[in-house]
Amino acid sequence: MARLPYVDPATAPEEVRNLLERLPVRLNIFRMMAHAQTNFRPLIRLGTSILSEQKLSANLRELAILGVAQQSPARYEWIQHVPVGKAMGISDAQVEALERGDFAAACFSPDEQLVLRFTSELVHDVRPSDGVFAALAQRFSPQEIVELVLAIGYYMMLARLMETTAIDLDAPAGQRIVGEALKRRQ
Repeated sequence: MARLPYVDPATAPEEVRNLLERLPVRLNIFRMMAHAQTNFRPLIRLGTSILSEQKLSANLRELAILGVAQQSPARYEWIQHVPVGKAMGISDAQVEALERGDFAAACFSPDEQLVLRFTSELVHDVRPSDGVFAALAQRFSPQEIVELVLAIGYYMMLARLMETTAIDLDAPAGQRIVGEALKRRQ
């Protein structure tokens, strides 16, 4: 049971209610985020841009998000993003390796292993090591690196909100949210 009540659209301020009503799914994470009325719309915009507008490959983004979820640990985030990751090409073997915390498993390509090492260092150490950063800079553009940092940071923030407020698990709907974000982009 959540530590805070969820925002009820029927009693929410008009701007919050309108945004909640326009979301493709009213997940508990959104209803909890809505308590931060002035931050709610910018948070939704940032999340939408991460999911639909980044140059960084969707597969690498989802590996990083699942890496954050596993290490936080944030079960809610994990449940929502496993189906998204699979839709973006993450295999069952990779999901199992991520769940075990085996980010160096043979099922990951060298680039995927590098992104997962970077994610792990960012989650645990804030500043990734010079060696991992240098390797990342050899393989990815500055834009992709900054997008990766923003995606990791955004999902770390959400993981902390989820765990701090103990939000109740929703059925997986992440794939639908990504699909809607991509439609709006077109």
